[in-house]
Amino acid sequence: MVAHTTEPLQTRSVRFRIKRQDRPGRPWRWESFDVPVEPGANVISCLQWIAANPRTIDGRDSNPVAYDAGCLEEVCGACTMLINGQVRQSCSCLIDQYAPRDGDVMRLEPMSKFPVVRDLMVDRQRLFHALTRTKAWVPIDGTYHLGPGPQDTPQSQQVRYKLSECMSCGCCLEACPQYKLEEHESRWDKAFIGAHAISQARLFNEHGTGNVLASDRLDAMIGPGGISDCGNAQNCVKVCPKDIPLTESIAAIGRAVTIHSIRKFFTGK
Repeated sequence: MVAHTTEPLQTRSVRFRIKRQDRPGRPWRWESFDVPVEPGANVISCLQWIAANPRTIDGRDSNPVAYDAGCLEEVCGACTMLINGQVRQSCSCLIDQYAPRDGDVMRLEPMSKFPVVRDLMVDRQRLFHALTRTKAWVPIDGTYHLGPGPQDTPQSQQVRYKLSECMSCGCCLEACPQYKLEEHESRWDKAFIGAHAISQARLFNEHGTGNVLASDRLDAMIGPGGISDCGNAQNCVKVCPKDIPLTESIAAIGRAVTIHSIRKFFTGK
């Protein structure tokens, strides 16, 4: 018999410089950790290693780094953070691409457009509040059988499917110069609603059943913080991890709002 030997994985050391904050309102600080990285590792696996070995490069014992994560396959949108200054999902960020050499440094920071809860974890409640403002759902009257839904075309389904891939990760909002940090809930309804909500308004307005609320969604887009507050920087579409055509959605809702406003002017409804 021929003995088969498995060669050990070659590891290298990557330094993680992490912006930390113990709780809201507390001062932040930087802490650095040297992490042995195997081929194929991602940011989350390195944070897990730090959690098991929370000792900084200067020999001080620290606490595990707090962060959000769920699916670990770029579906839930929870693990968004700034990695080397760029917003993206940390579960799909491979160290081999961002820090390919031994001794490379990776910098992790929380998103700046949402209040920090602790370390890399932020409160994204305002993001979901924007979806409530736009009634981003299909209204169903009861749980009984309603019969067949409206017919649709494969072309329309294909457009809506791409829009439906939005995972509310917040990348588009972090990159948007019009989207500012608003910690007070009382100001959320007047601040810019964001590209994600505009795109979801388009998704449900083009749905055969969901478009029963189209007028309400367009009214929200006319109001404060609506479509007119978009500066057309197009940063959102550049950072979207799902390649959702956000600028197309913004243009489509802009046209729909114009038509809706003219109709309201002449009909009063």
